[in-house]
Amino acid sequence: MKNLCIIPARGGSKRIPRKNVKPFMGKPIIAYSIEAALQSGLFDEVMVSTDDEEIAEIAKKFGAKVPFMRSKETSNDFAGTDDVLLEVLEEYKKIGKEFDILCCLYSTAPFVSSKRLIEAFGKLNTTIDFVFTCVAYSYPIQRGLHIVNGKISMLWPEYVNARSQDLETSYHDAGQFYFARVASYLEEKTLWGKNTVGLILSELEVQDLDTITDWKLAEMKYNLLHP
Repeated sequence: MKNLCIIPARGGSKRIPRKNVKPFMGKPIIAYSIEAALQSGLFDEVMVSTDDEEIAEIAKKFGAKVPFMRSKETSNDFAGTDDVLLEVLEEYKKIGKEFDILCCLYSTAPFVSSKRLIEAFGKLNTTIDFVFTCVAYSYPIQRGLHIVNGKISMLWPEYVNARSQDLETSYHDAGQFYFARVASYLEEKTLWGKNTVGLILSELEVQDLDTITDWKLAEMKYNLLHP
């Protein structure tokens, strides 16, 4: 069985310029993803898919491979993750390399660890084709509110008197990494196929990185996790 880790890292990030190589706690943020993937020992190849020469050089410095550069078609603002992954698999196939398992590991995931990667990989079995990270909402979504014509009301009024501890826990995608059996992925063209399970992370391990405030919060969390 051959396993491939793909780390997408486009050069044209908008909200935080050069986000994929911006220093985080002393080193480029992409380094954390590369190092965790290599340290896991799970992968026959850890590669970075990028259209940017600087990102490619930094990726190689930290041990990843950049066997080819990303195309213009998958480097624009409208290309999705699936477009990138399918292109990578096709380019490898052209040079005679095919894989059984792929892991899409985002480049801005400083909390990722080899331990979590190994844990997620272990969930793949004869009935499970996909695994991705998720985290619980910090407050029950059943008590959610919306504002219509300036007036606030509950989305689900039937829960107005429900105790929060009695409501079902809900989760959302943590946006850290995804495992997939390549055959199933090529058939379903999604990282969230029919036979998918989640790896639940704690709130300390998860942080969106869309603003500078997000970045500072992530550094605070990192310091809590690594005193």
